[in-house]
Amino acid sequence: MSQEIEIEFKNLLTYHEFVRLTDEFGISQNDFKEQTNYYFDSLDFKLKQHKSALRVRIKGETYTLTLKQQYDQHILETHQVITKDIFTEMIEGQPLPSGEVAEAIKKLDIDGTEITFLGELMTLRVELPYKDGLLVLDENHYLGKIDYEIEYESADYKVGLKSFDELLHSMQIPRRETASKVARFFAEKNVRK
Repeated sequence: MSQEIEIEFKNLLTYHEFVRLTDEFGISQNDFKEQTNYYFDSLDFKLKQHKSALRVRIKGETYTLTLKQQYDQHILETHQVITKDIFTEMIEGQPLPSGEVAEAIKKLDIDGTEITFLGELMTLRVELPYKDGLLVLDENHYLGKIDYEIEYESADYKVGLKSFDELLHSMQIPRRETASKVARFFAEKNVRK
């Protein structure tokens, strides 16, 4: 298990803004790597009510179970690598595997047996160093929808915010209130009920 505080800034992009950024940074289609997020919650969204989210992310052959929890103005992430077999069992409705993630969910007073698979989101992602952080461009596919997003991760909130805002300003991209991927996924899922 590992835990980390994630300091991240994000902004939704139009398709044309996304293309401008890929051109600006010399990014080709071959630079994008595919990753898929599989989202879990109780049917009555108890994790969401605690401003938390649970996902399994598959990158290559690695399956990582991550609980994201609100922590001040940042996100506390608890990671646990699981096997493909455990992941398959989770998709099929089996309980969460024992470990740090299940323990953290229990501390929220949520019964882990209520957690169920709710859907997936596939991302084409490119990451590159930028100033003192990591710049990420994402093309997200979920529930028949595509959206585009820029993220900037920094070790320092103030420095990161300044760098991110300067980049958006220089590219003439307006700042947009941007929900997390999981929040956008669930909002779209609710629209399609």
